[in-house]
This record gives sequence, C-alpha cells and structure tokens, in this order.
Amino acid sequence: MSLRFNRAAVVDENFVESVKNWSGPDHLPRDLDQPIYPPLEMTGREMLDLLQSQMISRHLDLIAREMRTTGSSFYTIGSSGHEGNAVVSHFLRDTDPAFLHYRSGGFVVHRLRREPNADPIYDTILSKAASSEDPVSGGRHKVWGSKKHWILPQTSTIASHLPKAVGCAIAIARAKRIGRELPVPRDAIVVCSFGDASTNHSTALGAFNVAAWTAYQNLPVPILFVCEDNGIGISTRSPSGYLEREYLSHPGIKYFRADGLHMREAYRDISDAVNYCREKRVPVFLHLKVVRLLGHAGSDFELEYRSIDEIEATEAQDPVLASARLCLETGVIGKNELLDRYERIRQRCRASAEHVVTRPRLMSAAEVVAPLAPYTPDEVRKEATRDNYLERRLEKYGPQDKFPENGPPRHMAALINQGLFEIMTKYQEALIFGQDVAKKGGVYNVTKDLTKAFRSGRVFNSPLDETSILGLAQGAGYMNLLPLPEIQYLAYFHNACDQIRGEACSLQFFSKAQYQNPMVLRIASLGYQKGFGGHFHNDNSTTALRDIPGLVIACPSRGDDAAVMLRTCTALAKVDGRVVVFLEPIALYMTKDLHTDKDGEWSFQMPPLSEYVAPGSGRVYDESHSDIAILTYGNGVYFSLRVARRLLESEGIRCRVFDLRWLAPLDVEGMARHARECGRVLIVDEGRRSGGVSEAMITALVEQGLGGLPIRRVVGEDTYIPLGPAANLVLPSEEQIDVAVRELAAL
Repeated sequence: MSLRFNRAAVVDENFVESVKNWSGPDHLPRDLDQPIYPPLEMTGREMLDLLQSQMISRHLDLIAREMRTTGSSFYTIGSSGHEGNAVVSHFLRDTDPAFLHYRSGGFVVHRLRREPNADPIYDTILSKAASSEDPVSGGRHKVWGSKKHWILPQTSTIASHLPKAVGCAIAIARAKRIGRELPVPRDAIVVCSFGDASTNHSTALGAFNVAAWTAYQNLPVPILFVCEDNGIGISTRSPSGYLEREYLSHPGIKYFRADGLHMREAYRDISDAVNYCREKRVPVFLHLKVVRLLGHAGSDFELEYRSIDEIEATEAQDPVLASARLCLETGVIGKNELLDRYERIRQRCRASAEHVVTRPRLMSAAEVVAPLAPYTPDEVRKEATRDNYLERRLEKYGPQDKFPENGPPRHMAALINQGLFEIMTKYQEALIFGQDVAKKGGVYNVTKDLTKAFRSGRVFNSPLDETSILGLAQGAGYMNLLPLPEIQYLAYFHNACDQIRGEACSLQFFSKAQYQNPMVLRIASLGYQKGFGGHFHNDNSTTALRDIPGLVIACPSRGDDAAVMLRTCTALAKVDGRVVVFLEPIALYMTKDLHTDKDGEWSFQMPPLSEYVAPGSGRVYDESHSDIAILTYGNGVYFSLRVARRLLESEGIRCRVFDLRWLAPLDVEGMARHARECGRVLIVDEGRRSGGVSEAMITALVEQGLGGLPIRRVVGEDTYIPLGPAANLVLPSEEQIDVAVRELAAL
C-alpha cells in the first residue's frame, strides 16, 4: 500500500511494466534515417534520440527523490510530464538564447546531448546536490544553464524572466540595425518557457504586451513563448480553455497549439511554430499541452488537493511512456533494448549520485559571494579614462575648442547631458532608452538633443512600463550592447524592483560570472521638488536599492562629479559587467548658485577625460576645519555647505562636509577618518529615519571603533512625502542642520 503513495515509484513501475508487457511487433528492419510517417519528416533516429532525452530527464527526477531521502539532494522540482519540451529543443539551435522554466529538463538534456563530451546527467546531479563543482552556478542554486549552449540561468522563474527574454529578442534586431556585431547568428530567435499559472503574473502580461507593442510597429521581435500548460499551479487549477481564449487571437502574437504528450503530433506543430518565428521574426505563443507528474516538488503531498483517481488519470498520460510506445509501434526499437536503455540511464544516474556526494561543496562565505560583484579597479579606471576616440569626438563636436571640457560652467542637468553625449560617442554600442527620453529629452531635458546626434536606433522611447524597460536593458546586455536605461522617478523603480534584485544582479552570482547583463540605470531621484510634488515625484527611499546584493549606487550632488561618475559607472558595466544605479537629485538639476543669487558656485566646468572618481570614494569640503564632520550625500551636501558657511561666519564653528557620492559601496574609510579627526559627527540623510543610509553609516562608524563619539543625525520622517509645502515638514532642512550643529558644538 505504501507504494501507492510513492508516486515516483508508481510512475517508474508503470513505465517498466508497460514496456515489458508490450505485445506488438518487435524491432523491424528499417532505415532509421528515413521518415517514419511521410510527409512528416521525423525519422526513426530522431524518435530514438528524443526518447533518450526524455528518459534521461525522467531519471534525473527519480534520482533527485532517492537522494532526498538521504539528505544529499536539495532540489526536487522536476520535469516529469513536461518531457515533450525536448521536441522544442530539437527544432532550435544551440545559438538560440534560452530562458527556461524550471520544468524544462527535457529541453536542456536534448540541447546538451548534441555535444559529444557533455554529460547532462552528472552535471545536473552536481547542481541538485549543491556541489561547488556544478558547472552552472557552482553550487549556489539548482538552475538550468550553459554558457556554451546559450541557456541563461534562471532561479525562481515565476514569469520574472519573460521581460529580459523579450528584451533579448528586441536587442537582436536593434544590434543589427545599428551595425553592431551579435554574439549569436543574425537569424537567431529567443525561446522562453513558463508554466500556465505564470501567465497570470503581471510581469508576464507586461512582457507579452511589449512584444506585441513592438511587433505592431513592424519591428522584429523573434521570440518563441513556450507555455508548458499542465493545468495546475501547485494546487490551483487553471480554468479550462482560458489560455486558448486569451492567446488564440492575441493581437501581435501568433498562436500555435502543440500536444506535448505525443511526440508525433508535437513534432509537426512545434516545427511549424519555430519556423514561423524564425522566418517572420515575430512573437509566437506556443501552447504546449503537458501534464504534471510527481506533484509540484518532493515535499508536495498531492492527495491533499487531488483525488487518487485524478492522479492516476494524469499518470496514464505519461509522455515518456507514450514516446516509448510510439517507438515500439513503429519498430525502431525492440522492448528489450528499450528497457536496457532505460535501466542503463538509471544506473548512470545512481553512479553519478554516489560520486557526487563525495564532491566538494561551498565551504566559506568568500566562496559563496565570489562571482557576485566582480571588480577590477585598475581596468575600470583605465577604461573610464580611455580617450583613444578623437576622430569620433571631432565628428560629433567639431574642432577641439568646441569640446565640452572647453566650455563654460554649467548646472548638473547640462553636465549629465554632456556626460551622456560623451558616453554615446565613446561607446558605439551604447543605448539610451526610457519613457520620453527621445525627442522630448526627458522630463527635465537631461537627454535633450541626443536623438538628433545619435538617431532613434540608439536613443528611443520605451513603453510606459518600468519592468519592460529593465527587461530591455538586460536583453541588450546579453547581445553585447551597453544599455543606459532611464526610470523617470525613483518611486517608479519600485514597480519593477525585482528585475534588478531577482534578475539582473543575481545573474553573475547564479552563473559563476559566466553571464553578465551590464547596465547603468539612471533614475531621477530624491526630494525637494517644488514644481511637482507628492510621493511619486519626491521619493527619498533608497532602502530597496541598498538591500540588493552586488548593486553599485552612485549619487552625485554636483555636475562635474556627475559627469565623471557616469564615466566610472559605464566603465564598471563595460569591464566587469556590473549593474549600476545612478541617482540624479532632481532638486539640484538646475541649481547654479550655492550661497547667494548669481554666485555661480554650484555651476561647474565639464572635467577633462583624464579625471576619475573611483567607486566608493567621497569628496571632502573644507578639510582643514575640524570642529564637526558632517557626513552626507545628494541634497544634504548642498544644504550642509550653506549651513556650514553661515555658522562659520556667525559662530566661528568650523564644519568639514564629507560627500559620500556613492551609497553602495560606502566610503567607510573616508567617513571614519573625518569623524576621527573632528571628534563630533552629524549625519544628514534625506532618507527615512528607519532603513535610511544613516543607519548603515552609524553602524560603520561603530565598527570602526568610533561609537563613543558624539553622533547626531538629521533624517527624513518615516512617512510618504505629501504634496506642496507640507513636504518640507518631513524632510531634513537647513534649519534642522543648523540646530544639530549648534548642539554638537556645545558639547
């Protein structure tokens, strides 16, 4: 009776007994290279090859459950019932980038088996056992992936991989359009698989929309969406017929249906879908009918939500058994040879499992984080200051006296614009895109005239969807482009945070740095706006950004720093594949003066190409002053300098102001030095009291042995920012800084 509830054993036994009891014709003499069902081109050799991949995928699921009972496997989400996706793999090329569902084991096995020296059995079991020798993630997660075979690792793919798959498909066409060399053939297509339940996710819907939106404009989007429809999401059933209704006539996306349970039918329909996508260069939705065997994962007890009759009916539709019967019926293999193959795979899996448990695992934190955030400082500096493109500068600017570094002082918005112009001149693979960035030049004219200079192939508007903007950026990076996407406001980033947290910043980690998605994400940020207002245009929360592992966060307070830091950020992306967020303080965009009207002290000249600002390095003002160290960033720098001048003149209090410039990594050494030399510290953080940068700054000072110093902070309140003048009630002000400095000076 216990066997009845061990469904993996039941499915395995059903296969073996069904083949043993086969009473049809035995192996027939035939040419395996000839079509079995003309005019269908499927040959006997192809049938056997597909069956082999399906059986390997099945045994990988079975061995995972065996290993789980001994505590040597840590991943049991399997592909059983989905093995029909091996047929999808059959019609695609190794150079077609693949973003795969966690149940796409048959697909992966079939693609890897094309390489004679590949061993998908051993490699997959290494991954399930979290061995550091796992060739994909090095034991950091069980993921499908292969650098050589263009399978980009995914982790928890609940539709979050769809935007970057669409971005990759669009980038293939855009790279060709701007004359850049692709890392894949020009006629490559992107394949993206997912479950039926995932189609309900807003991320998936956004991806479908952008694919259709782009295709509607007659722009190529060569992507094959493969919906592996098993009719259930963990325990929640998908409404019968819903997907057909939604996608059969979806505008801009061509619909194909295929039976993933039967190889013969799947072969014809999948072939048609792949060929259509490759030839027409349009989005295709391949609705692949499959079933889910063995539950959601090893810990899932299906009898809590499915009857035994329903489970047994599902098991009767086993696609691997159906493929075996097809091969037996056509006589391309006899039952004894088929069973022998099946058992040999079992033994290979068990032998691999026995060996894998002896292999090393990650043993230190340093090993775990090693691929997360690569940084080669000398190479980044060299790239940031590289100036060997004089001819292109002359072409874009004219004679050298017109070069921006020879121009007059400008405010921050103008210098960022010049910095972007320089980057686009230096890197012909660079792209700038986002909402309104093209002809309008962005909400604040920061990207003004870039479209005129670099054309719409490189500077273009995107749909109003932050998730898709970040998906486009990731996809562009895969195709050797250098994306500089823009999010209009910091509050809008939170709509799409997972594209950075769960996707972009995790890729190097989960691929042992084999893959990169370089980008410099510009965001108009922070508070103190007077024209607009309210939470969505005044967002002082950087917490969600600073919590993302490996993310570099730049936050300049003045224009010359902004221009040079942009070079550094771009070099980080170019050299080390890093994901960088560039926060631009909106309130300082147009600021020209510092202490008095028309003093011009917050206007700066464009720095020469030789200037460099290293990541995590701050700027100090009035270093000779040693009464109080004011540690701050962004708008806080501007306020603190004004207060420091007034207090110096009126009270003789000598404040040293230290601008962090980078919120990740923090300049801990600089903070500690200035705090130690001054003996009293004021932290000005326009972020919120809870979760703001100030908490990390104080912790850093304490860990540097400076916890005994008098430390105060001026911070924003734990609230959303209201509309109008009320915003000033909950954000740090010059008056608050003044009071805090006086209190510290009195100690």
